[in-house]
Amino acid sequence: MTTTVLPRVTYLNVRHGLASWLLTKDHKRIGIMYLIVVSLAFFLGAIFAAGVRIELTTPQGDFVSADTYNRMFTMHGVFMVFFVLIPVVPAILGNFVMPLMIGAKDVAFPKLNLLSWYVFVLGFSLALVALLSGGVDTGWTFYTPYSSNVSNSNVALVGVAVFITGFSSILTGLNFMVTIHRMRAPGMTWFRLPLFVWALYATSLVMILATPVIAITAGMLALERVFGFGIFDPRLGGDPVLFQHLFWFYSHPAVYIMILPPMGVISEVIACFSRKNVFGYSFVAFSSLAIAIFGFLVWAHHLFVAGISPYSAMVFSFLSFAVAIPSAVKTFNWTATLYQGAIWWRAPLIWVFGFLGLFLVGGLTGLFLASLGLDVHLHDTYFVVAHFHYIMVGGAIMGYFAGLHYWWPKITGRMYSDSLAMLSALLVFVGFNLTFFPQFILGYLGMPRRYHAYSAEFQVLNVLSSAGASILAVGYGLIAVYLLYSLWRGEEAGANPWLATGLEWKTESPPIPENFPETPIVNEGAYEYSKREIKVA
Repeated sequence: MTTTVLPRVTYLNVRHGLASWLLTKDHKRIGIMYLIVVSLAFFLGAIFAAGVRIELTTPQGDFVSADTYNRMFTMHGVFMVFFVLIPVVPAILGNFVMPLMIGAKDVAFPKLNLLSWYVFVLGFSLALVALLSGGVDTGWTFYTPYSSNVSNSNVALVGVAVFITGFSSILTGLNFMVTIHRMRAPGMTWFRLPLFVWALYATSLVMILATPVIAITAGMLALERVFGFGIFDPRLGGDPVLFQHLFWFYSHPAVYIMILPPMGVISEVIACFSRKNVFGYSFVAFSSLAIAIFGFLVWAHHLFVAGISPYSAMVFSFLSFAVAIPSAVKTFNWTATLYQGAIWWRAPLIWVFGFLGLFLVGGLTGLFLASLGLDVHLHDTYFVVAHFHYIMVGGAIMGYFAGLHYWWPKITGRMYSDSLAMLSALLVFVGFNLTFFPQFILGYLGMPRRYHAYSAEFQVLNVLSSAGASILAVGYGLIAVYLLYSLWRGEEAGANPWLATGLEWKTESPPIPENFPETPIVNEGAYEYSKREIKVA
């Protein structure tokens, strides 16, 4: 007797055409659609970064003009910050796995979730129009009064793009908070939640409370630019320092929108591949909330040279040192979790070690910039560029790839080449350090950022940095190759290839449309590896 097995319809099935995707309310499909758009934005941002590094291989500024160079680094920042770093983990991995991790069938507001994607695409499309119309030359921070009355580029259009994109973050954060509050499976108490969910919850707080500020600020800049309102322009009675306060009141908490979700990913991967409960679970969970809260209190360390009072500067300097404490708690607890663990050397864990190395450097160098005297010397030099990239790219992007490699079998039902994944992690780690570590030295020696020509004494370090960028590009390109290849030729993953404990691993890979055949019941913590015998291959 033979049995015919019919192909199962999953969220990856495209037999019903493009419309079934564009009208979907399935959180998993929406996560995949975010992945496509964010990957395109990453590619565009990387192209502009390559142009910047090519220009800086020689001190004369002979590859492009100064104006073109300004537009290149500005569009690199716009695409990478607003369309990659902010949405990459919450919108892609959060959308896909968070409902699975808490045993829900979907997010609380599926239609709102789809709307957030369309809003994001609309903002991204306007940024593309601005790019095709000549780009912007102000820097991604849009500092006034240059952006309000001097620049002859598409500032208003990009301001509207950022304004619109902000609503995508607000809708996503609202959806996540309500989902976590109201749709947890029976028995899923707050202290049984996976730490990735805690991180998303803290991130959602920042999204909801801080994003309206940047949206309103971008909107006011566009109004001043188009209609001549005197908000930030001193010629019209405005205050350019007010813009900096408003911009950084959002943009420094936004750093934690970028880094908190990858921190949650790190907790998941370390627990799985060390076969241990996370050391100090409650401290790691509450440190996410502490980072989100403290993140609202440190914005003015970006204004130490902008003329704020010395007493305000001293307070913000102290708070900037204090915000490092919750991050240090996480790092020490991750290290303690790895200690004497049954380490399983697979690709996601290698990406985690890359994250730990780069994030540690980024965090420690942030203390230099929190110091009043040192910040005066290092402000607007390549030291700041290096620090920012160690945190945002070395931390956020390494964490994202750790999560993508960890959940890729769940997303696609296929395994990738583990050896190639480890090789790509090594290339990215080496290439990243070769790219950005010389920039710490350049900044200390006094090379200002955003200049397309520089003193010849800085050329050797800039050539090293550009060489590192080429290695970094190879590492990122390799990821795309083996992940796409796995879609057609990868081994079937099964429901739980990592032998992990989370609810997302108790359903099929890829998950069925409703996630679970029946609602799961939770009767233990998220990382109870010590209570079960697991054979590690």
